Amino acid sequence: MFRVMFYSPRIPPNTGNAIRMVAATGAELHLVDPLFDLSEPKLRRAGLDYHDLASVSVHTDLDAAWAALQPRRVFAFTVRAETTYVDIHYQPGDVLMFGPEPTGLDAETLADPHITAEVSIPMLPGRRSLNLSNAAAVAVYEAWRQHGFAGA
Repeated sequence: MFRVMFYSPRIPPNTGNAIRMVAATGAELHLVDPLFDLSEPKLRRAGLDYHDLASVSVHTDLDAAWAALQPRRVFAFTVRAETTYVDIHYQPGDVLMFGPEPTGLDAETLADPHITAEVSIPMLPGRRSLNLSNAAAVAVYEAWRQHGFAGA
């Protein structure tokens, strides 16, 4: 299945919503430090009773995440990319990487050699970004759709 990576997420309810999304789709969620306290009540509330149904891993830093995931392909989501998320032919095991709210992935992170391509989710001009969990859901559902919603 597909792997979602939140690099240094800052807003617990967004991560809680992502936990629900990965539980619903069979995707994995990989959280990379630094991040908030995972016992945060807002995270628990947003994830409701999906925590036991979701695959969630925490990595101490990006190097630890790469070592654990051994990714073949990593798609970094950024508003600056020209390639859109629907232009990608996703493969099981792909990592869909998202940066912290509200800044997104910085230039140094985007230069990481593990990143295969930068991709964006189109929006109307003058809009800053989508909510982190919404953006992740858009991407995961497109990847899953391309594979016939396998397992649904």
